[in-house]
Amino acid sequence: MTREHGGNLDAAIAQYGGAADDWIDLSTGINRLPYPLPPLEPRSWATLPTQTALTRTLDVARAAYGQTTAAGIALSGAQAAIQLLPWVLPQGSIVVLTPTYNEHAAAFRANDWQVVERSRLVDLKGAEIAVVVNPNNPDGCKYEPAALRALAAEVGTLIVDESFADPTPETSLLTEPLPPNAIILRSFGKFFGLAGLRLGFAFGPETIVQTLAERAGPWAVNGPALAIGAHALRDADWQAGTRDRLAADTARLDTLALARGWQLLGGTALFRTYDTGDGAAAQAHLARHHIWSRAFAAQPRWLRLGLPGPSEWSRIEAALKALADRPAVAPER
Repeated sequence: MTREHGGNLDAAIAQYGGAADDWIDLSTGINRLPYPLPPLEPRSWATLPTQTALTRTLDVARAAYGQTTAAGIALSGAQAAIQLLPWVLPQGSIVVLTPTYNEHAAAFRANDWQVVERSRLVDLKGAEIAVVVNPNNPDGCKYEPAALRALAAEVGTLIVDESFADPTPETSLLTEPLPPNAIILRSFGKFFGLAGLRLGFAFGPETIVQTLAERAGPWAVNGPALAIGAHALRDADWQAGTRDRLAADTARLDTLALARGWQLLGGTALFRTYDTGDGAAAQAHLARHHIWSRAFAAQPRWLRLGLPGPSEWSRIEAALKALADRPAVAPER
């Protein structure tokens, strides 16, 4: 079954034309000003990743996230952990806080789990396994660490996906010792703008992390990703500067969107979600300007936009101004 995702630029090109380089892809929450790639030693490409490299990158991630006690593992993106967890945890039922990133429920359903979706944090109490995305995608809802620690005491296992937490580290559970039944997922590629590397991390109970490692196999992350990830996660100055830039850019994008009559539903410093009245029509209008966004079949009024890169603002501003001048109509399909 095909699931909705951002990043499907091929579909936009097929419908609206142009080449990939003509488009600004804001359909994901990936930083459009990526971390500058450091020079790599040739052996990063020529040899299999070593345990030393894996351990070094994980140690750097621990320091960056502030987590020193829980077991951890580096994987090929947070998505790898999402796909492996149904195989690792004792099979039963799982409650997912929704609306949210659809891969969590889908991964468990694909492995014959009973999946229940709930819309309030309080309704996760008593679950065998509970899943919360914090900050949430696509509405940007944030949950205080204290509330999640309290929830952990009320469920069998708590999975918290922190893929969008880098701009707001104060929202992370990793800055303090974890509850013994908590599993925390982190994405490297979104904040650092290097999603193609496929790097992420999982932290949690030793037994679960060991089983994840067994399922992931001996070379779960490629050598260049480990080297680049370790370098970037050490660069505290770049991270601080990027947080400041993204915070300013969210205010700038919100100002433009609200001036067009859209209403802010929420978001993070990596994406914003708006009530546009007609998400498909708004997406179509932007696509005619070769700007790709994310619409939602289940929420037809919503549109999500990533944050433009520094050289892309003039095109965004022009497209949104044209939207105000002439309301868009969704093309026939």
